Amino acid sequence: MAEAAEKETRSNEESTDESESPVKINQISLDESGEHMGVCSEDGKVQVFGLYSAEEFHETFDCPIKIVAVHPHFVRSHFKQFVTGGKKLLLYERGWMNRWKPSVLHEGEGNIRNVKWRGHLIAWANNMGVKILDMISKQRITNVPRDDISLRPDMYPCSLCWKDNLTLIIGWGNSVKICSVKERHASEMRDLPNRYVEIVFQFDTEFYISGLAPLCDQLVILSYVKEISEKTEVECCARPRLDIVQPLPESCEEISSDALTVRGFQENECRDYHLEYSEGESLFYIISPRDVVVAKERDQDDHIDWLLEKKKYEEALMAAEISQKTIKKHKILDIGLAYINHLVEKGEHDLAARKCQKILGKNTELWEFEVYKFKEIGQLKAISRYLPRRDPVLKPLIYEMVLHEFLESDYEGFATLIKEWPGDLYNNTIIVQAVVDHLKKDPQNRTLLRTLAELYTYDQRYGRALEIYLTLRHKDVFQLIHKHNLFSSIKDKIVLLMDFDSEKAVDMLLDNEDKISIDRVVEELENRPELQHVYLHKLFKRDHHKGQRYHEKQISLYAEYDRPNLLPFLRDSTHCPLEKALEICQQRNFVEETVYLLSRMGNSRSALKMIMEELQDVDKAIEFAKEQDDGELWEDLILYSIDKPPFITGLLNNIGTHVDPILLIHRIKEGMEIPNLRDSLVKILQDYNLQILLREGCKKILVADSLSLLKKMHRTQMKGVLVDEENICESCLSPILPSDASKSFNVVVFHCRHMFHKECLPVSNTVSSVQFCNICSAKHRGPGSAILEMKK
Repeated sequence: MAEAAEKETRSNEESTDESESPVKINQISLDESGEHMGVCSEDGKVQVFGLYSAEEFHETFDCPIKIVAVHPHFVRSHFKQFVTGGKKLLLYERGWMNRWKPSVLHEGEGNIRNVKWRGHLIAWANNMGVKILDMISKQRITNVPRDDISLRPDMYPCSLCWKDNLTLIIGWGNSVKICSVKERHASEMRDLPNRYVEIVFQFDTEFYISGLAPLCDQLVILSYVKEISEKTEVECCARPRLDIVQPLPESCEEISSDALTVRGFQENECRDYHLEYSEGESLFYIISPRDVVVAKERDQDDHIDWLLEKKKYEEALMAAEISQKTIKKHKILDIGLAYINHLVEKGEHDLAARKCQKILGKNTELWEFEVYKFKEIGQLKAISRYLPRRDPVLKPLIYEMVLHEFLESDYEGFATLIKEWPGDLYNNTIIVQAVVDHLKKDPQNRTLLRTLAELYTYDQRYGRALEIYLTLRHKDVFQLIHKHNLFSSIKDKIVLLMDFDSEKAVDMLLDNEDKISIDRVVEELENRPELQHVYLHKLFKRDHHKGQRYHEKQISLYAEYDRPNLLPFLRDSTHCPLEKALEICQQRNFVEETVYLLSRMGNSRSALKMIMEELQDVDKAIEFAKEQDDGELWEDLILYSIDKPPFITGLLNNIGTHVDPILLIHRIKEGMEIPNLRDSLVKILQDYNLQILLREGCKKILVADSLSLLKKMHRTQMKGVLVDEENICESCLSPILPSDASKSFNVVVFHCRHMFHKECLPVSNTVSSVQFCNICSAKHRGPGSAILEMKK
């Protein structure tokens, strides 16, 4: 049988031996308990009896009885009912004294072809269509006519089955209808039955229907197939089909289709096939004249079998993982191992190695077995990336075997594994020796040297690792030093570090000066003054005082290797010997630095002279004079510039705010041509006018502020002051107010809020009658004049 995507069936063919019987048995019916059976035969006999009891009913009719159906709950005493179908549909009920009473439910529309009883509903089919009877109300609630009346009802019988107590499935010809029994609303009843039937699904099939049964929300359909023979080009009977379909409102979706091999199918007709099902066990019985085929829903083990047969290992593994609690026949590990072997056979070694991670999990024995298998086929490299490194850990030999494989053919891959794998996975000594042996053949191989340094690091032989890193000028050298605190090992390798990367080296040395002192670094760099300068310059930038003992040395270093930073150094250093610095700057003719040093040493006149004579820069000379703010310097500057018209112009343009321009103008010789004299004089006048305007503006602001503050003070002093029993005299410290309010008192309150009894104040010797607070006067906070005198 073909594999289905959603629902699958498994068929087991069982041949049945024909038993001899005097007459043909037309139908057998069982109740839901399986304890009572009804049988009808071609000679008109009907029997209903208990399989495990002596209960029995016999009746003989004068015509063949095609149909019998016992009540689903026949086992119960008040449901002793069954129906028979021939020309009429008869209902038999056991009544008083265990007598059976027949009643006609339907007649006059030809033979009864099929009957199905479910709960309180009976459905039957005759030549005209399908009817449903409600046994509670004894009313017929629907009539579903057959669609294709051209088909003989005896050759293409109607198939009926109940999906549940209220859902009937009808198959007739090539038409399928799914009907739902519903309750009618009380307002709609009138003379109508209290139930009605609604067709919820209806669709046509490709072949004629011999039987149908429900399967969850899908349908199992047994189809009678006719096809054109390729040899004779005549229509003939083909093997019957068992289809699983998904009903849709007006069509259906085929889920699976199986062609069944039964004996004599070439001679069978549509009526010769029947489909019965056991609802509780999901078993389906396909009955033909010579065979009975049992079909049941596939379980997950069957599904996995089919997938493995089709070599769909990944899907089989996924199905097993999803259903690992329900599968009995298969094990996930066995499927996974088969999948790995399949991938290896196909040559997909990388995918096979990747799947090992998931399939082998923490099973070290299987891991080691698979590694050796990959070694045999020369694919150790494929599995190397997926070997477990933690929980579990394999034997060291496994990892060493992989590393040797890479070392023989792929240095880069070997280096990658050494970097990625923890050093405790393998015997480090063995791998180091192997690398050393290879380096004897190729001593300059940078990849091997770098890898050897990493191996030395794992083995805590940091000194050797550091030497290799420095030789290779590898960027990880600083990380190695920091990580393993190798500062004691680099004291004699400072020059190498500085040559490799002076910036990183200096930062590292300065960050760890407690481990490598400044003096030691300077000493090591004695023969490399350019590197010594880089170190001391960075040290000075961090802290102006730490390297003060080397500031004298730094003057020469700056002069030699970094003149742009010499002047900032001279300005910021407070430990630099000025005489030494002046000597070096004069030797090298560093004018700006010399000017700064002369001015700092107090020799401003020499500095100014140097600016005028060496630099001949009047703007810089004026700026220097402004910084010094010395009248004598301005006098020297004027004297030097008096015979140099360009200098006079510069002075006229800049001197106005520092020196009276008249002093310069009076000294200008008559007849001397001065460039831009007019513009310079105009600028002097403008500067003067600007100063006058600024003074007037400041004066106005000052007067306005003074007036505003005076008014504010006046308003404050005019406010009243609260005097109560809590206040005391600042002189005698007794309450300011008398305890007897009837007595007269005289109190003086100052603006500073100090209070005195009139008699406690000293008598003023001055002519003025204004009194001042003794406390505020003594504290030099300014005298507070009296603001209030209270008398009574």
